[in-house]
Amino acid sequence: MIAVVNYGVGNLKSIVKAVEYVGGKVRVTDNPEIIKEASAVIFPGVGAFKTAIDRLNSMMDVIDTLSVPVLGICLGMQLFATESTEGGLFKGLNYIPGRVVRFPSDVGKVPHMGWNTIKIKRRSEVLDGVESGSYVYFVHSYYMETEDRYVLTETDYGINFVSGVEKENYVGFQFHPEKSGKIGLKILENFVRMAKQ
Repeated sequence: MIAVVNYGVGNLKSIVKAVEYVGGKVRVTDNPEIIKEASAVIFPGVGAFKTAIDRLNSMMDVIDTLSVPVLGICLGMQLFATESTEGGLFKGLNYIPGRVVRFPSDVGKVPHMGWNTIKIKRRSEVLDGVESGSYVYFVHSYYMETEDRYVLTETDYGINFVSGVEKENYVGFQFHPEKSGKIGLKILENFVRMAKQ
């Protein structure tokens, strides 16, 4: 069972449907005991950083000790960072050292919304069958700055920004795999396969 952590953000239904489509069994939950028993965990994607962190406080004893594959999507990936500048300066989960920052005003329209390409910087099991230059779907105003060794993919939107990260059992994408057609489903399929190992 893959636990989709419910911390008060939107877009849960489309993630559940996409993961089920590629063969995963999913449970949406905020119950630490259920999360602890999961074969993998997904931190979903739409909402405000501080609100999500505040909601996660009651689950920290469990989520800080996860050894199964963990996938962060959009906001979920940003929560992995050390801190975020969204609406102030707030501590993140610090699973992947880095800082979440807003796009500079000169990049063009913010939020960055729609289809864009990814450039693969480092190969990973979660990217099996995904080629550099593939199009995926983004909706975000903030992105993570982190060390090169954690970067899986980058994307160009006036600046090169980090669109995929991985450290140990944590992997995150700034784009939405559940909205990214065949490429996104392939990534989710890879993650489901990793969860069953």
